[in-house]
Amino acid sequence: MRLCDKDIEKLIDDNQLIIYPSIDRNLINGAAIDIHLGKEFCTFSDNYTQCVDLSKSREEVGVYLNKLMNKKIIIDEDKCFFLKPGCLVLGVTVENIEIPRNIVGWLDGRSSLARLGLMVHITSHRIDPGWKGNIVLEFFNISKLILGLKPGMLIASISFEILSGPALRPYNVRYNAKYFNQTGVEPSKINQD
Repeated sequence: MRLCDKDIEKLIDDNQLIIYPSIDRNLINGAAIDIHLGKEFCTFSDNYTQCVDLSKSREEVGVYLNKLMNKKIIIDEDKCFFLKPGCLVLGVTVENIEIPRNIVGWLDGRSSLARLGLMVHITSHRIDPGWKGNIVLEFFNISKLILGLKPGMLIASISFEILSGPALRPYNVRYNAKYFNQTGVEPSKINQD
């Protein structure tokens, strides 16, 4: 069952759902919380001639990914990051979120941005029970427009569902929780145990 705004506010008030920096209550609407774009981005190289065999060891995949990933970019709050058509880039939320063991979160892009061709997440929109950290966003521009992404803009929303009970293996206790407590853009850590 998706939680309504009243239940989301109660979770925040009871310190079960922790969001830092604290959010304006006007951003909790109906069944979701609107969240903001941070100022850190990570792009891929324009050299797509490399083949990345995702079944290889983490060391081998890591070598290829390091060749493809450019350095992280920090954008001033009064500037824009320009996303070209057909490009994939990683971004991050301003908000750092901690979800309890009995709740799962769902990340959704904003309709007004989707209508311009901006995908905010490719497939990874579930935020697991026990998650803590800033959420990495996978932007893809499917339009023919160059889209300007400005730090601080409303970029997505998160809704929440109550599980049938607390998770036995929440994200924060998994031995392979690769992205727990991330504070910035984290590139793929595929095949890492």
